[in-house]
Amino acid sequence: MQHFLDAVKLASFPIHKEGYKFILIFALVTIVIALMSSKLGLVGLVLTLWCIFFFRDPERVIPTEENVIVSPADGVVTLLENGVTAPSELNFGDKKWNKMSVFLNVFNVHVNRVPVAGQITQTHYKPGKFLSANDNNASSENERNSIVIKTANGTEIICVQVAGLVARRILSDAKEGQEVKAGDRYGIIRFGSRTDLYFPENVDIKALIGQTMIGGETIIAKFK
Repeated sequence: MQHFLDAVKLASFPIHKEGYKFILIFALVTIVIALMSSKLGLVGLVLTLWCIFFFRDPERVIPTEENVIVSPADGVVTLLENGVTAPSELNFGDKKWNKMSVFLNVFNVHVNRVPVAGQITQTHYKPGKFLSANDNNASSENERNSIVIKTANGTEIICVQVAGLVARRILSDAKEGQEVKAGDRYGIIRFGSRTDLYFPENVDIKALIGQTMIGGETIIAKFK
């Protein structure tokens, strides 16, 4: 009996607060269409279960090693680029950064986590388009929300939530002046997206293109 309870515990997961209203909507629609057609009801049930799965918010084991930066999102690294400028609304001018992008599909956990400990010095939401998150222009043209984190050694790291073709809402709880720890939850992007990170030269990126990330756990970079 105890082994069964342990298995149930491992299979269960907490749900992000933003998910409850969507799960309720999916469930109510499923009940209505099931009254009309058992086949449609089955489709609705599958979609409701997917909705529950999408809004899962599992606990993560945060690395305790010093001078490391963790992935802010689950997904796959799709871009590593050197010498790029930061989003214009953050007013960093022509300063050059190294950029990394993590693509999240609709089956990934979409809760975002803080990549490094420090103080949030800027937050900025910018409306935009909803191009595919894999599009090279998504970073500059899509809806996005940026935060700048200043670490104890004065290094600034930029983390940007970018909406995708399906994602239509970015939510962030980050506030300017807020002290954060690596792995802290700070927001969620609904239904498919990407997360961009911008690093200065004193950060050594360890991630590789095609590597699978676990938000809050995978070490993606270290301070030199």
